[in-house]
Amino acid sequence: MTTLAAAAPITDAGTPQLVLAAVLGIAAVVLLIALAKWHPFLALISGAGVLGLAAGAAPEATVKSFTTGLGTTAGGVGVLIALGSMIGALLAESGGADGIVNRIVNGVSGAALPWAMAGVAALIGLPLFFEVGVVLLVPIVLLAARRTDVGLLRLGIPALAGLSVLHGLVPPHPGPLVAIQTLEADLGLTLLLGLICAVPTVIIAGPVFGNFIAKRVPLSVPALLTPAGDRPASGPAGGQDFVDRSDLANPESPGALVDEQIGRRPRNPGFWAAVLTVLLPVVLMLARGVAELLLEEGTALRDGLEVIGDPVVALLAGVFVAMWALGKRAGFDRKETSAVLGGALPPIAGILLIVAAGGGFKQVLVDAGVGNVIADAARDANFNALLLGFLVAVGIRVATGSATVATITAAGIVAPLASTLPSTEVSLLALAIGAGSLFFSHVNDAGFWMVKEYFGMTVGQTIKTWSVMETIISVVGFACVMLLSLIL
Repeated sequence: MTTLAAAAPITDAGTPQLVLAAVLGIAAVVLLIALAKWHPFLALISGAGVLGLAAGAAPEATVKSFTTGLGTTAGGVGVLIALGSMIGALLAESGGADGIVNRIVNGVSGAALPWAMAGVAALIGLPLFFEVGVVLLVPIVLLAARRTDVGLLRLGIPALAGLSVLHGLVPPHPGPLVAIQTLEADLGLTLLLGLICAVPTVIIAGPVFGNFIAKRVPLSVPALLTPAGDRPASGPAGGQDFVDRSDLANPESPGALVDEQIGRRPRNPGFWAAVLTVLLPVVLMLARGVAELLLEEGTALRDGLEVIGDPVVALLAGVFVAMWALGKRAGFDRKETSAVLGGALPPIAGILLIVAAGGGFKQVLVDAGVGNVIADAARDANFNALLLGFLVAVGIRVATGSATVATITAAGIVAPLASTLPSTEVSLLALAIGAGSLFFSHVNDAGFWMVKEYFGMTVGQTIKTWSVMETIISVVGFACVMLLSLIL
């Protein structure tokens, strides 16, 4: 993936004016999202305008720069998000996700159950957006907590950690993809390093922290599990009802918890079919990364792996396999499969627009020369590029509540530094930004309220659990990135 740069700067402004322009542009985005409650799409467009005008660029040059960045980002990242969403939709609607949960959780009990919940959340989190994963897993977490004595937070925190870590650090999720494109990082290498960092991060922020906080925040299991409309549709036909399961008898094993779920569809493509679909794009992209590291350029094997491991090809292959392994094996006819694939696109329209507008904002930053100014200052001060990317992402995340906005803006600011770094460090820089974008989710983040309502917590309890968990993910993920930078 590549990012466009203007042939010549769109302004002749000096360093002080460019720095002020960057501050004003970012402040406009932050204030419009956090205080005025504007949609991030509009806030990013407006912030780009403020940035261009403050930098002294001609309005038409600012518009051209913005639209160029928007188109480049939408073309490079949008198709990947769409294909990933299609795989996730088939996984959810066919019952494949439930099949994975059923197999992994079946036979697991006691102290091992939180670890199993973290593992299944991480596996399902590879193709699914965070919000979809929460909707799929929370009913299972609540049922498991109701039927066992493990405790709600000891199960819920590992599940949330598994989903959140994969969402922030591992492509093909929007944040990592945007950072990879903006920094021109190698996707396969970033994916490999992201998975390496994901393992200890999930363990520490999931089962370890869950066990710690469960003893300090007593939490009863909510009686009502799944509000109508929150649960994904059971097929092209529709959703589920708001049902209380508190009167059900205890099952004999935790695996039966999955089978109790409301609206259980009888169709299930099978465990291995679902796992194959989830892992195929990841394996193809990893194979490309390994080939680029170990094989010489120009060899037939490397060329072939580079083609099949291209993100578009890998995810398209995943969609084709999902149509058969999930859709057909679950009993969907061609019309139903098409309906599921088509239904996966409207919900991601907002994400695509935010990502594209963020690409436009980033391009104005780059074309105005702001990134070069910051990069030069960082080099002169001998400031670590990984730390800079992390801190910029943290600041914007805390201010706006949006991990995507934080990733896009931070990547745009440090992009000039990336051109001076070796390939491995560029990939680590993308991960550092991703880790920073997860820092301390609080009341300005929609995910905060989603978790609060599903688990029936107060604002204070949500801060002590969810917000602290997100901060642990951010800090541990960044620590892992820094450790890898010393080793590689």
